[in-house]
Amino acid sequence: MSKLAINTAQNVNLDYKLIGLGERMVAFLIDAIILFTYMTIMENLMNISEIFDADGWTRRGFLGLFTLPALFYSVLCHIIFGGQTVGKMIMKIKVVRLDGSPTQWYNFMVRWMLRIVDIWFFFSSIGVLSILLSDKKQRVGDSAAGTVVISVMKKHKITSTILEDISTDYQPVFNNVTQLTDKDVRIIKEAFTISKKNSDYKTLTILKKKICDTLGIESKLYDIQFIDTILKDYNYYTQNM
Repeated sequence: MSKLAINTAQNVNLDYKLIGLGERMVAFLIDAIILFTYMTIMENLMNISEIFDADGWTRRGFLGLFTLPALFYSVLCHIIFGGQTVGKMIMKIKVVRLDGSPTQWYNFMVRWMLRIVDIWFFFSSIGVLSILLSDKKQRVGDSAAGTVVISVMKKHKITSTILEDISTDYQPVFNNVTQLTDKDVRIIKEAFTISKKNSDYKTLTILKKKICDTLGIESKLYDIQFIDTILKDYNYYTQNM
């Protein structure tokens, strides 16, 4: 099983399963079935609708117009759904940046434009060979865009996210905690979890002081209780906005 190790900005290594030819082909076939169904429906609608009772060139013009969404299906889905088409969603795979940074629209555009090389030239042989021969299972479009396809089947525990379990009757303590961003809270939680696990009380004290200075607050709560409250308060306010 091939894996990709990505080092985040917080110096945390994340391992992802790289997706090879099999799952990608199944996802491609699912998308192809969707497009074929769409085109069949459009063509049948044109055949039964009186609106399109015109000469052959006009009908072909309308059919070409209705074909445009199918032509841009892949790139639009990847941009809208953050690296996935319907086929990829079903197969639970996703396109991500090789360096772990957020994938941008232009990455998907590069992949889409190079489909002409990977898929349509020589009956997909270039794309198939490049995936099979690449250490990171990249087709030519992936190499040019700096992307890979990974599995998203692994379920993340709540402890690996910024989410916290809070009861419905939870009462927040610090109402200005919303000055923090998701990135701030993610860093706080990672440092809090690691320090608490290693009984690193010095880091916990430093972390509490940093939070107090950032928010301009004071608290007599113990370090662990204080930071835990900050995390719960942030979840309370952001979930109820």
